[in-house]
Amino acid sequence: MTKGFFRESTPMKRRSFLASVLAATTIGAPSLAAPSTSRVLKFIPQADLAVLDPIWTTAYVTRNHAYLVFDTLYGWDARFEAKPQMVEGHTVENDGKEWRLTLRRGLRFHDGEPVLASDCVASILRWGKRDNYGRMLMAATEDLSAPDDRTLIFRLREPFPQLPDALGKATNNMAAIMPARLAATDPFRQVPELIGSGPFRFQADERVAGAQYVYERFADYVPRPEGSPNWTAGPKIVNFDRVEWHVLPDAATAASALRLGEMDWWELPPPDLVTMLRADRALKVEVQDPTGFVGIFRMNHLNPPFDNPAIRRALLGGIDQSEFVEAAGGTDPSGWKDGVGFFCPGTPMASDVGMEVLSAPRDLLKVKEAVKAAGYGGEKIVLLGATDVPILKAIADVTADFMQRAGFNIDYVATDWGTVVQRRTRKDPADKGGWHLYSNFTGGMDQTTPTTHTNLWAGGNAAPGWPRSPRIEELSADWVRAPDQGAQTRIAQDIQRQAFIDVPYIPLGQIAQPTAYRRDLAGVMPGSAVFWNVKRA
Repeated sequence: MTKGFFRESTPMKRRSFLASVLAATTIGAPSLAAPSTSRVLKFIPQADLAVLDPIWTTAYVTRNHAYLVFDTLYGWDARFEAKPQMVEGHTVENDGKEWRLTLRRGLRFHDGEPVLASDCVASILRWGKRDNYGRMLMAATEDLSAPDDRTLIFRLREPFPQLPDALGKATNNMAAIMPARLAATDPFRQVPELIGSGPFRFQADERVAGAQYVYERFADYVPRPEGSPNWTAGPKIVNFDRVEWHVLPDAATAASALRLGEMDWWELPPPDLVTMLRADRALKVEVQDPTGFVGIFRMNHLNPPFDNPAIRRALLGGIDQSEFVEAAGGTDPSGWKDGVGFFCPGTPMASDVGMEVLSAPRDLLKVKEAVKAAGYGGEKIVLLGATDVPILKAIADVTADFMQRAGFNIDYVATDWGTVVQRRTRKDPADKGGWHLYSNFTGGMDQTTPTTHTNLWAGGNAAPGWPRSPRIEELSADWVRAPDQGAQTRIAQDIQRQAFIDVPYIPLGQIAQPTAYRRDLAGVMPGSAVFWNVKRA
């Protein structure tokens, strides 16, 4: 099997370099921040928080930030099951076509105003214009109203039994509830200020773009009175007065800050440093999300050459998933998995349907010939790559190497993840500020169903890349209406079969990405990073 330059040389050199830097910084290192106090939690996010509005982007760093500030009508527990959160409960009538949701008492926004059902209606309508699950729900909704301050009524054209799942999904584009005046903002523009009803208030005056983001405990937040904390479901019990996010300049600096006690929690340390962090008795290193992260090779379907499905299909014959996930996940094979399709491995919708196009022997010569025959003439391909998140840099480097070996003329634009998030939203031609290609990782939990799988949405107006496949959209709608999991599994197989024909993206394998935090923290829950239930032991 052909090896890329990144696999053969760069990981070993990079691991040795970071190890030497970290060893040097653990003794006599200059202070990076004041030591953590008992009532302040200092967190190192996976990337800079370039976008604050969770409706405007699918970036996970924004989703994690949003759960501090905003609450949702329902939450997801660790089994991805929806539970009432802002709602006291609901009733379903008229053969599943009328849902009546009742808000809990005492809910308030950060500006002191009560949370009204009309705020929730406006928030759902805004979210439903950007999120595919939301679009499906709104397409099934004949009328959404707020007859009084605590009641929302969905009158549906057809039953939609997954309504709580849609409103409570903890994946990107979560259905954040905000005041109606902010929810009136065009969903394709960011809200002008952040006012939510979540357990923390965003301190806009303390924001230092690219460096620091601060959240203060919201004293008027009312947790659910019953149950136990379970990811985004259950009571959100806050044990810190203040949460600070610090974006540090590099991995060695972050590791040193964590080991010296200047930071409490590092969301995604790179695989290069995990062994060393595990050896530190003051730290706990664990895989927080068992679904891991799944790599995607995302092409812009709006402009040549990737508007041509023949070129997209041709690339399937050259992709070696192990090259991508070993570069990002490390040489230990327990940290990554290849042979991954369009649904998260180990979950009910995953299957081997159509996987022969990725498991057959790789042949780059045939890829070159097929790409040329399909019409590629050597034009420049703009590849976006994030340099400030180690796993994203690794996968982007391998993508650049693969594309060059496959005969493409690559313009590798290496920048920070925040800039990638901003630029990938542009639909302009590449020579006018647009792009052709980027590779990144998305959470495996997103890829458990076609409704939460952002990169499978194929209506032409969803996630950047904007694929269009009427058949995938038709099958996804069938999946929502399916009477049981067996039927859903069969439809998911059909979706995967069609995805290998239309190629909305190319799956690149799965990595298990651990999180690291100091042992004096307790209550870190499975799933994504949330900041309730966590306390200093």
